[in-house]
Formats: sequence, C-alpha cells, structure tokens
Amino acid sequence: MEILFEILKKYDFPKREMAPSIRIGDIQEHLKYDLPEDYVFYLENYHGIDQFIGAEFIKLWSLEEIIDANLEYHIFEKLPQTLAIGTNGSGEFIGIEFEDDDSTKIVLSPVVGLDAKYHVVIGDSFTDFLDRLDKGVEWFS
Repeated sequence: MEILFEILKKYDFPKREMAPSIRIGDIQEHLKYDLPEDYVFYLENYHGIDQFIGAEFIKLWSLEEIIDANLEYHIFEKLPQTLAIGTNGSGEFIGIEFEDDDSTKIVLSPVVGLDAKYHVVIGDSFTDFLDRLDKGVEWFS
C-alpha cells in the first residue's frame, strides 16, 4: 500500500473529513463481488477526483456516486462482472473487472455498446492502475 499512499499524496487526492454515507457493502450487494482491498481503502478515506495523472485525465467517483452511476450507465445490468469507478472524460469508463478466479483488473471501456470484449486492461489492480499513470504508461501503447 506504500505506492498507493505516495500517489494519493503526490496528486493531493482530497481526504474525507467525515465517514461516508454509503457503505462498501451497499456496492457489493449490487455487484455480488468483494471490492479489492486497495480500492476499499481509497473509497473509505478519499473523495472522488477529476484531474490529470501523468498524461491521462481521470475522474474517479466518490463512494456516494458509484451506485447511481453504475445504474445510470446500466453497468450492473449489461456487465455483471464489472464495476465502473470513473471515466476518462472521453466517452469511456474506468472499471474494475472481476474474473471467475477472484482476480481483478482495471479496465477502460466505451460507455456506448457495453460489452466486455471492448475492455482494455489499464492495470492489474487499483494501485497498479494509478502507478502506471504516474509513471506515464500510455493506455493504448
């Protein structure tokens, strides 16, 4: 988690002042999967952001926004093994894809034509995703 702490501090992610009004369990009930530990830490301790990290713009939703956004975009319905966690501001969502073997990947996928075949892996974990952005790894290289 040290890498995650460094990135959150470096990019001045806004810390929560109060406990979130939504529980992690509320998301997991819609999803049927347990959220990764590093992402849970982020949600419970930080607010959403919209800024550049490295060369890429990201908007990560806060804990309070995730359920409504996934319902609005029909992610729970169309992609039951994916949780959208934000966007890149260009018509694509950033999500966590849950594998049958309990592993996860961070993906970038178009909001239009929701289909897992369009997922592009942009991280092996939430921390890896942010670390790749910080190091300037391009999503489509």
